[in-house]
Amino acid sequence: MKKVMLFLLAASLFTACQDTGKKETTAQEKTDSLSAPQYFGEKITEEGAMPSDSLRSMMGDSTKLSCKLVGKIIAVCQKKGCWMELVNADSSTIRVTFKDYGFFMPKDASGRTAIIDGFASVDVTSIEDRKEFAKDNGDSKEAIDAIKEPKKELVFEAKGVILK
Repeated sequence: MKKVMLFLLAASLFTACQDTGKKETTAQEKTDSLSAPQYFGEKITEEGAMPSDSLRSMMGDSTKLSCKLVGKIIAVCQKKGCWMELVNADSSTIRVTFKDYGFFMPKDASGRTAIIDGFASVDVTSIEDRKEFAKDNGDSKEAIDAIKEPKKELVFEAKGVILK
């Protein structure tokens, strides 16, 4: 009986002293992780990034342009993070998708700054796609139903993103 009690005591001490690997995240660690740049897709650098406002003038008469932009994120797909929108000073937006659907943005990235590297192009977004984007963004049924025409717009396919 003594041996059984000794065994149970040793087993309970051993179990109680194990590190479960779980670590409490402090407020400082959360702040530090948000302030450190995050990289998605191909590893890119900030060098040569132009403000997203300058894209229209950079494109001129071209329909496709390889470039690197920096801008503020105003919307992110709330289903998976599979697209985001950057806002320009004139309130126009640039929809950004990701090369080969190979990576996604955090759903809470809205309000942060992004450096994107890839290809800008002029594209016509179909009514169906516009409605799908509106659903992904959580727009109201009325706003979705109000979409009645395709939209010619600047779009961007990013091969890499730095999120600041």
